[in-house]
Order: sequence, then structure tokens, then C-alpha cells
Amino acid sequence: MLRITSLNLNGIRSAYNKGLANWLKQHQADIVCLQELKAHLEDIHEDLKHPHDYTGHFYAAEKKGYSGVGIYLKQEPKTVVTGMGCPEFDSEGRVIRVDWPKLSVISAYLPSGSSGPERQEAKFRFLDKFGPWMQALMDDHKKNKREYVICADWNIAHKEIDLKNWKSNQKNSGFTPEERAWVTHVLQEIGFVDVFRQLDERAEQYTWWSNRGQAWAKNVGWRLDYQLATPGLAATARSTSIYKDERFSDHAPLTIDYDFKLA
Repeated sequence: MLRITSLNLNGIRSAYNKGLANWLKQHQADIVCLQELKAHLEDIHEDLKHPHDYTGHFYAAEKKGYSGVGIYLKQEPKTVVTGMGCPEFDSEGRVIRVDWPKLSVISAYLPSGSSGPERQEAKFRFLDKFGPWMQALMDDHKKNKREYVICADWNIAHKEIDLKNWKSNQKNSGFTPEERAWVTHVLQEIGFVDVFRQLDERAEQYTWWSNRGQAWAKNVGWRLDYQLATPGLAATARSTSIYKDERFSDHAPLTIDYDFKLA
């Protein structure tokens, strides 16, 4: 069984201060995709780069205390690739990919547009680049039988079931018609599979809660963290969970177990 976990850290040092190391040791994921490091590599302590029996690979933003992605691995990959060939967003450290002979795993952190119109426009520019990039992965999957999974904070809730207050958020970043249509395009036309929803169709399965009000206490959340996989890998998914017993971030870890061997 291959256990893959995705987690937006909202700051790697902050998450470790909240007990992430112990949970990682107990959880025993084979691959942990990290988003929002909020740190340059020289500012990340060695224990945080390579905890327990993991080797960490990271791609930080040029701007200090901002964005950044990483992956913890138990089995070393053949290659590690950073960025997606787009200078505007590669400078923000948003995509890292690791390859084994039959599988590629990507950790991605899509922009948030909630701080204002300028960032929402940047988010749309990112989606315009990321869609064709995902299409290229799917084309490779079909041609070469390589499986892909993108573990990301997508910063988009796809359907009404994916957030508590959908009616009042239809004009807000993360639930605009344009963003939701983009996810539909990725799933229905490009052909990626929302693996969590394949396994769990229940309502109120959220991965992010605002720090305002009593969002966490009242479970007023959004499902923003998805594992989108090529159909071959998605077909091997056996179980999924969102871990909420402890809080390391304003996001919760999303885990999926695949009946898949790396070697």
C-alpha cells in the first residue's frame, strides 16, 4: 500500500511547533506533499528538512515568508523537478514534482485570490498556465502509461457540497463560477480524477477553516485540498481520511492509500 498525504502547513516552523513531527512518525505516510512553507531553505532547520526516515525536497519562493512547496519521501525518486516553466509563478515556489519509473507525484500550491482583485487576476493567470500543464501530464499518461497525482491546496471549492456557506460565497474567491468551471474542465475534459470524492461522497468533509469567528468549532469549512490523479492510479485508491484530532495548521492533512508499488 502506498500512503500519500497532502498538507498545507501555513508555515513549516509553525506546524512543527504544533506537534507535526510526532504525528508524522505515527502516521507513516510514504509520501507527504507540503504546501505553504513560508520559509527559505536556509531558515529551515535540518530536523524539519529530513524528519525521522524521510528525505525532504523543497522549492521555496523568492519572497521571504511566502508560499513554497516540498515533499517528504521514504523512497528516493529518480528525478526531482521544480517549477512549471512559468517565471511569474515559479518565482513563488508553487510546484515540485518527483518521478519514479511508473509514477510522478506533484505538490502544488495554487494562488489565493482572496486578498483583492489583483491577486484574483493572478490566480486566473495561473489557472490559464496550469490547465495546459496538466493536459500535458495526461497526454504523457495516455502515451507512456505513466501515472500522476497532484496533491495541492487548490484554493478552489469545486461544488456546493465542498463548503458550508456556498450561497453567500458565490462571488468570493475560491468559489466563483469561473474557478469552479476550471476544476470541472480538469476533471471532465482533461480527465483527472478527484480521488477523495471517488471514495467519500459525504457532505461536510472539509480541509480548511477560517481563523475568524468559530469556523473550526462549528465546522464552517471548505474542501480546498485535493489529490487529483490519472485514472489508472485513481482506480487503485482504497481508503481516505482527513485528520482532525490535532491542528498543525488552518488546513487538515488529507491522506489516501493506494494499492500501488513505486518500484
